Amino acid sequence: MTDPVPRLPSLLEAVLSVGTDLELRATLQRIVDGAAELTGARSAALGMVDPGHDGLLEIRTAGMPETDRSLVGRTDDSLGVPIRVDDEVFGNLCLAEKRGGPFTDEDEQLLHVLAAQAGIAIGNARLYETARQRERWIEGAAAVTNALLSGVAAADALMTVAERARLLADASAGVILQPTDEGGMEIVTASTLDDPGDLVGTMIEPGSPVLEQLLGGEPVFVEDSATDARMTTRVRHRFGPSMLLPLQTAGRLIGTLALPRRRGDRPYTSVERLLATQFASQAALALVLADTQHGRERLAVYEDRDRIARDLHDLVVQRLFATGMMLESTQRRSTDDDVSETLGTAVDELQSTIQEVRTAIFALQQPPADAPTTFRGKVLRETAGAAAVLGFQPSTRFVGAVESRLSEPVAGHLLAALRRALAATSRRPGVSRIEVTVDATATLPDGRPGARLTVYDDGAADDGSPATTETWQSPL
Repeated sequence: MTDPVPRLPSLLEAVLSVGTDLELRATLQRIVDGAAELTGARSAALGMVDPGHDGLLEIRTAGMPETDRSLVGRTDDSLGVPIRVDDEVFGNLCLAEKRGGPFTDEDEQLLHVLAAQAGIAIGNARLYETARQRERWIEGAAAVTNALLSGVAAADALMTVAERARLLADASAGVILQPTDEGGMEIVTASTLDDPGDLVGTMIEPGSPVLEQLLGGEPVFVEDSATDARMTTRVRHRFGPSMLLPLQTAGRLIGTLALPRRRGDRPYTSVERLLATQFASQAALALVLADTQHGRERLAVYEDRDRIARDLHDLVVQRLFATGMMLESTQRRSTDDDVSETLGTAVDELQSTIQEVRTAIFALQQPPADAPTTFRGKVLRETAGAAAVLGFQPSTRFVGAVESRLSEPVAGHLLAALRRALAATSRRPGVSRIEVTVDATATLPDGRPGARLTVYDDGAADDGSPATTETWQSPL
């Protein structure tokens, strides 16, 4: 055996080197490189006994070709020692092809010393990594809670949860599934690095092996979504490791937060699984609190609208009605035809004004709702407003792809025409049925494609006919 004293400086340098970095992967790389340099090995690798604990499979010396991996672990020219962390084997450090001859007993002794120090450094790096991950997830949960309680809409709230969770988990996607009426689950929100494509709308059909766990509020952890028999969605082949976590609080299941990684990505560690599960519980609580807060705000708005409606009815409408009666009385006593005609016109205008105020009162008394953003929603809002005055709901029919074919100017003019038609219909006597048709596939008289609005009612027209049909049309 050679004298170990000349190699002590190299050993001390290697020992000190492995503890200079608190990041786990960097620490492991220093251990492998230091072992190779200390013993003169051409190839070195550290294989982990439990890859799921830290999400790492193997660390090799830099530049080690893929074909040389088979050299590590050979018994004829290889040297290996276990590395223990807290009395448990973390992994096996293996070296191969010593420069200048076979490995010696001194090499093995030096490697055991390095392995002992490596175990301490790995333990410290693990603690640091866990603390850093926990801090990130806690900060992420706090950010989500603050965002949700700031008053975002329901759809935006779900996207906030999915987006933040995807970033924290280093996942390729963050999706939220919610139960369907048919007993399955459907992806309703998706956050991805690129275009989510057809993720939204993907179904987990009833009878799927994983569905019972998800609907029961149980977390599900999948090593490879593409090959796991429990996964049955049409997009499963895109993903590898995945976590499906219940968004549940106080026994109420809001949905499931799924965080899939790409195929071939590292598996989720036990720490990541724990932190993500805690994040999902916190996010579910924040969603419920935000919904409750939104409900209180809507109730306050409703109470205020109801007060305004009562004031309009008790003060404004009554005064207008009294003024109209005075004008009608004056009109009956008047002997001047011009004055009588003018008074009649004024009475008609007052009646029209009273009707419009009453329409506003009825609209104020309806439960407050978020303003619709789609064209269909805006049309339905107009017919709902008319229903408050008429006492019945007009039927509404859409023909063609109205959302994509109608430009904003055309849609705006059509809505204005609809409001005018409904206002005229509400003043017509004997109306018991209204039919509204919006046709985005119409052909104009000159042959151009266009949009056509038709409003039919069964009330008497001005010319005495038993029904009225108003039509508006415009080029697309």
